[in-house]
Amino acid sequence: MQPPNVSLKCLPSHHLLLLFLCAATLCCAQENPLPSLETQVAPGIEALKSGDLDTAERIFANALQHGAKHPLVYHNLGVIAQMRNLHVEAIQRFHEALALQPAYGPSRLLLGASLLAVGRHTEAVHELERAVKLMPEQPQARLQLAKAYEASENWLSAAQQLQKLIEMAPHDPEYAYQMGKAWMRLSGWSYQQIARIDAKSPRLQQGLGEEYLAQQKYDLALVAFQRAAEADPKLPEVHLAISAILLEQKKYDQALAEIDAELKLVPQSKAAAELKAKIEDAKAGSAP
Repeated sequence: MQPPNVSLKCLPSHHLLLLFLCAATLCCAQENPLPSLETQVAPGIEALKSGDLDTAERIFANALQHGAKHPLVYHNLGVIAQMRNLHVEAIQRFHEALALQPAYGPSRLLLGASLLAVGRHTEAVHELERAVKLMPEQPQARLQLAKAYEASENWLSAAQQLQKLIEMAPHDPEYAYQMGKAWMRLSGWSYQQIARIDAKSPRLQQGLGEEYLAQQKYDLALVAFQRAAEADPKLPEVHLAISAILLEQKKYDQALAEIDAELKLVPQSKAAAELKAKIEDAKAGSAP
C-alpha cells in the first residue's frame, strides 16, 4: 500500500504537520511488514485523514487492546491527541512510539511541537533538533525548530534555521517573511545586549540611527549618528551616514566636512569616495 499524496501547501496551517505524518506512518508499517496490523489500522488512518477523530481513536485503541503495541498505533494516537490540543496526552503517546522506534523522525517532530505548546521549551528544542537531523529536508521540522529557538530567546539559531528554509524554498514568500521577522527580533536583541553591557556605547547610538534611517526619520537618525560620533569620533561609517543625511538636507559644506572625516578613517572606502563626489557635484550645481 502506498502512502497517500498529501500536499502540505494546500492544508490549513494547524493540520500541516498532522496529516503529513499520518500518511507517513504507513511507510513505517511497510518497513516492518505486519499485514494483520495494517489491515486493522488502515480504516483508522482513513478516518483520521477525514477528520473523524472519534472513529480513528476507537480503531487505534482497539488495536492496542488486542496487543498491537506498535509505533504506528502509538504515533497516530498521539496525532489524535495533538489535534484535540491534548498535548500532555500527545507527549505520552509519542514517547511510547519512540520507545519502540527511536529514529522515527515524524514522532520526534510532533513530540517537539507538543512540548513547545505546553511551554517545555528546552525539551522541545532537544526533540526538534533530533527531528531535523533525522529529516534534514523536511521544511516543517526546521520551521518548528525555529519556533522553539524563538521561544527560548535563541534568536540567532532561529534565524539560521529560517535561512536554511529559504535556501530550500527560495520562492516561498512565507519563509522570506518569517526570515525578515526573525532578523528584526535578532536586531532588537542585539541592541538590548549592547545597552546591557554599556548603555553609553556609541554602537547603540549608531544602531538607533540606522533604525531611524530605515524608517525615514532623518532628523532623529542625524541626532543619533551625531551622538555616536561624539562618543567615538573614530568609529567607521558614522561620519558617512551623517554626511549622507546632510546631503539630502542640502547642507553641502557640513556634508563635505563629515565625508572628509570618514575618508581620514577609511581612505580606501569606495562608498565614501563616491559620496564625496556626489556632494561636490550637488554643491557645484547649486551655485548661482
